[in-house]
Amino acid sequence: MPEIIGVRFRSCGKMYDFEADGIALKPGDSVVVESEMGLSIGTVVKGASQPAEGREYKKVLRLASEDDIRETKANRALEHEAFEFCKERIMARGLLMKLIRTEATLDKKRIVFYFVSEKRIDFRELVKDLAQKFRTRIEMRQVGVRDEAKMTGGLGLCGRRLCCSTFLVDFAPISIKMAKKQELVLNTGKLSGVCGRLMCCLSYEFRGGQNGEETVTDELPPGKASAGLEDAAAPEEKPLEHEKAEEAAAPAGQGAEENTPPEAGAVPRQDEGQDRTEEQKRRRRKRWRKRGKKNPQ
Repeated sequence: MPEIIGVRFRSCGKMYDFEADGIALKPGDSVVVESEMGLSIGTVVKGASQPAEGREYKKVLRLASEDDIRETKANRALEHEAFEFCKERIMARGLLMKLIRTEATLDKKRIVFYFVSEKRIDFRELVKDLAQKFRTRIEMRQVGVRDEAKMTGGLGLCGRRLCCSTFLVDFAPISIKMAKKQELVLNTGKLSGVCGRLMCCLSYEFRGGQNGEETVTDELPPGKASAGLEDAAAPEEKPLEHEKAEEAAAPAGQGAEENTPPEAGAVPRQDEGQDRTEEQKRRRRKRWRKRGKKNPQ
């Protein structure tokens, strides 16, 4: 049965499965494979495993030799030249796009240009200029701002290298709800990374339910774990000082009568409430609202 290995072509890039084709490989070895882009050099990051049923895999061609390593270093000069020439043609044609990176395959049969743009760009004339210059296949790929930060790298607000360019392979969905659950200051300037989007590290301390929605962690203060921070119950209102004095001066029988709710089915008297003052009625309605009942008539 064939053995399947995991190969990665760039740091923190996606891992692809290839068939070892009888070659003894271990993590850390450099191999030459035929990828979707063409002939490329990758690094083995996962040892041999069993293949999935009904799936076809491309084979590893060979271990990378010293000639392959020298050819890869020579391609760096070609990539730099293609990058500078493409930037010059973008400015000359007035295209609203930002060039991020260029990559050339090992056999130089394809050069890929990565760019960022807020709108769709008609780069057909630009591709003609590049193809005429380098005499090879040209491919333009538009990426997002988070991919731009991953490719270019940089330092975050914490002073460390960006997580996306250090160890993150995929971008997980980040929402402002994660910051609310952690009781962080909702300031977009402090919660946004160099890409302008919410920082990926907001998900590290967040423990949500499935799909990261309404579940609140057990670390939240008592009283907030069941409803969430934004739905926490308001503190009970305290009576004012003059209301305390009036309640203390009221007769015991009158206070007990006001605090007792009417029995179910009881018919109110016609003269009920006529002898009460407006201040007493207001206090009575307030006490009933605290109990969650409807206001008395």
